[in-house]
Amino acid sequence: MSDAFTTRVLNVASGSSERVVDLTRDCESFLREAAGSRHGLLNVFVPHATAGIAIIETGAGSDDDLLAALHTLLPADDRWQHRHGSPGHGRDHVLPAIVPPHATLPVVGGRLELGTWQSVCLVDTNRDNPNRQVRLSFLG
Repeated sequence: MSDAFTTRVLNVASGSSERVVDLTRDCESFLREAAGSRHGLLNVFVPHATAGIAIIETGAGSDDDLLAALHTLLPADDRWQHRHGSPGHGRDHVLPAIVPPHATLPVVGGRLELGTWQSVCLVDTNRDNPNRQVRLSFLG
């Protein structure tokens, strides 16, 4: 594989509760190795049918607000036709239509170009799958 494209898979233990997991430090660490001082794009992708990637402020309540909003939009009840797993699990399969399973971010001089309060996060509402993979890819 060319040094113009580098990829790595993160294994993320998201646990057995709904979570927003901040991946920003993992992304920055990957870019220190993969990008050097180059410009390019970082693609973050979660290859799961029940999780997404969000760019959101964390630590000030916004991550909890996101989960609360998802509960309002996608209640964990028996309305869903997709019915295996925990009660209301069908909503987890709708999540990626609202919180997409990917994000592509600019990298300038080897550094992730996020706004002051932005973080790269895994959004996981699926209590049945406590282990996730996230693929980070840098295209220089």
